[in-house]
Amino acid sequence: MKDDLVLIIDFGSQVTQLIARRLREFKVFCEIHPFNKINDEFIKEVLPKAIILSGGPASVLDNNAPKPPSIIFDIGVPILGICYGQQIMVKMLGGNIVHGPGTSEFGKSYVNKKNESILFLKDFFETKNEQVWMSHGDHVSRIPSNFEVYGESENAPYAIIGDVNKHFYGVQFHPEVVHTLNGKALIKNFLELANITFKWNMKAYLEHAIHIIKEKVGDKKVICALSGGVDSSVTAILINKAIGDQLTCIYVNNGLMRKNESEEVIKLYTDHFKLHLIQADEKKLFLSNLLGVTDPEEKRKIIGKLFIEVFQKYASEIGEVDFLAQGTLYPDVIESVSFSGAPSATIKSHHNVGGLPKKMNLDLIEPLKELFKDEVRILGKELGIPNKFIQRHPFPGPGLAIRCPGEITNMKLEILRNADEIYIDQIKKYGLYNEIWQAFTVLLPVKTVGVMGDARTYDYVCTLRAVTSIDGMTADYYPFDHAFLSETSNKIINNVVGINRVTYDITSKPPGTIEWE
Repeated sequence: MKDDLVLIIDFGSQVTQLIARRLREFKVFCEIHPFNKINDEFIKEVLPKAIILSGGPASVLDNNAPKPPSIIFDIGVPILGICYGQQIMVKMLGGNIVHGPGTSEFGKSYVNKKNESILFLKDFFETKNEQVWMSHGDHVSRIPSNFEVYGESENAPYAIIGDVNKHFYGVQFHPEVVHTLNGKALIKNFLELANITFKWNMKAYLEHAIHIIKEKVGDKKVICALSGGVDSSVTAILINKAIGDQLTCIYVNNGLMRKNESEEVIKLYTDHFKLHLIQADEKKLFLSNLLGVTDPEEKRKIIGKLFIEVFQKYASEIGEVDFLAQGTLYPDVIESVSFSGAPSATIKSHHNVGGLPKKMNLDLIEPLKELFKDEVRILGKELGIPNKFIQRHPFPGPGLAIRCPGEITNMKLEILRNADEIYIDQIKKYGLYNEIWQAFTVLLPVKTVGVMGDARTYDYVCTLRAVTSIDGMTADYYPFDHAFLSETSNKIINNVVGINRVTYDITSKPPGTIEWE
């Protein structure tokens, strides 16, 4: 698998992960590494078949502008610079970058074709003007020697440039996003110029992951957090396949699970997977620490900290344990922190990522942290996990704590569980479960006046949420028909004491997130 490695050097772009996504769609193995973790020795060790320089929020004109090691231009492999990646490549090879009026473009733009077409541009220019997606404040003002210009836009005179002899190419726009209509053609052309074989698949990833886990763990012990969700299930089965009885799984009942979920999860892992499972009943610990807490970030961090404390507690009872396994996915990493160390916006913490305490007694193993949710499902099938478990909707690590905005109480959690059970049952009854990426109920910290049986009520409002998505990075609401919504609303109000009003959330991501908190 390493023979066809494409190295993506990340400079902090919010869409770097989409570059990896496009490569995987072409069955190409790639790794994303932050620029500040790459040096000459790293490049010599991994020997990539090709290199892609991502975009990023910095300016190459800054004194401490992030840059890759110059050795990448001397090892004889094709290089593609995207946006900031184009600019830093140009600067390092002797060109110029400018900033000021007329140097910025944001959103949809058009690139005009210049000069004769080259292999890099095959199938790209369907017309003389090609729609692309721009996001830049600087632009190239002079290209290095041996480079030619192949496309220009209104505010980017060197929108597409290339040195065809060395196969160095730079584009000012983002070919990885869907708004660049033929961007995938550019990416595929670049990969073909690097003589990539397009043979990578999830079976190959599985073999690679098992090798990495064995190499990292050696003869030491690992504990793994199990929630019953897809991510933790795949993580546990994968690690178990790699190291067998060196793995101990811990299921923590934090009091924030859905109705009857704890019982179902325990049965699943003990009867079906035969894993070594420790049951940790810590409902009182979690709920007492969340008492009176209303801020969602604080909730996430409290839950993340408590999870680690619980794992360390049970690890000490097991004996000497060195590693904690988590089912962190790539979207979790992207939304939580800047992957590269370059400045980028934090959207929200995840209990697997931003909520971790800075000092831990256990090292982390996160074998899924470079995968998207749909890829994790494919990996699960490769591991032989039954489809009914693989297709479960995502469930957040902090559980119902972030589906209960405001203060968390046992009464509100019980109301939420009952409403959520009815909603999911309705979705399954209508045969819609597998059409929806994620569906859940949110109990709002709001009460409204209602009328039931000629009497006044003053009860909570619940919101139904259902979205379609491929990888969780973007999402749109599911278009239920009104008959479904009306029937579901009536069932919830008639059967759940404490709710007298139901709404449906039709917000996409962006601008919203999938979860409410």
